Amino acid sequence: MPELPEVETVRRGLQPVMEGAKIVVAEARRPDLRFPFQPDFVARLQGQIVTGLGRRAKYLMADLASGDVLLMHLGMSGSFRVIKPDNEAAPGEFHYPRGKDSTHDHVLFRMSSGADIVFNDPRRFGYMKVIARSALDDEPLLRDLGPEPLGNEFDAAMLASSCQDKTTSLKAALLDQRVVAGLGNIYVCEALHRSHLSPRRIAATLSTKKGESTDHAKRLVGAIHTVLNDAIKAGGSSLRDHRQTSGELGYFQHSFKVYDREGEVCKTPRCGGTIKRFTQNGRSTFWCPKCQK
Repeated sequence: MPELPEVETVRRGLQPVMEGAKIVVAEARRPDLRFPFQPDFVARLQGQIVTGLGRRAKYLMADLASGDVLLMHLGMSGSFRVIKPDNEAAPGEFHYPRGKDSTHDHVLFRMSSGADIVFNDPRRFGYMKVIARSALDDEPLLRDLGPEPLGNEFDAAMLASSCQDKTTSLKAALLDQRVVAGLGNIYVCEALHRSHLSPRRIAATLSTKKGESTDHAKRLVGAIHTVLNDAIKAGGSSLRDHRQTSGELGYFQHSFKVYDREGEVCKTPRCGGTIKRFTQNGRSTFWCPKCQK
């Protein structure tokens, strides 16, 4: 499932053609995706100006002039593509042509900017919902989310406080969206390796008995910032389904230090360890037992 960098990459691709433009036509070409579309889904979108396009965790959020917000989630295989009047394309080194089969084109937004924005989702685990901005704090999909890992408020003190009494593993804590929003399996593995912390470490060790942040917490927050920013610059990671709005693949997977690197030599200087894999909370964990403690 796309994680924060993939969703942020999509947001940046949609922003130039969506923000400030009117949704001239909105089409929902089937009654549902993961969840049924609201009966007034199209009516609340058509004719509205998108005043801003943001992101919260793994959700895209389009602010509308009406005071509504269009909440969008990519699910496992969802992707947006932008079609301009002259069929302009921007293929790059990692560009792969999209299939011509439009069977899975489930939602279309025709914008006053001249672009068509098409949401394609073969597995239909994505979803969209229109919510009044005044009701966002009570929205079940959003209300329990933790801080944004790239936000100003997320620091070592906040992470230590969130983990102070947790007896779960550090990896499990980081995957808990109530602790920090938007992180997934790939970037947690990568951040733990960069901070030289074991995924098996107890989460509470990020905090002292007095509730202050330890050096471990400071290293981990720095690693989270670095790996997420590096991944966003690379357009995210493309393992199966992720595409940028231009159709290009993200290429951060070429920079993985541990994820999917089982059996390879650890890239930490002077380590010499071997990357191992084990199953943790039902997910594959990749780590170096020699330098991650």
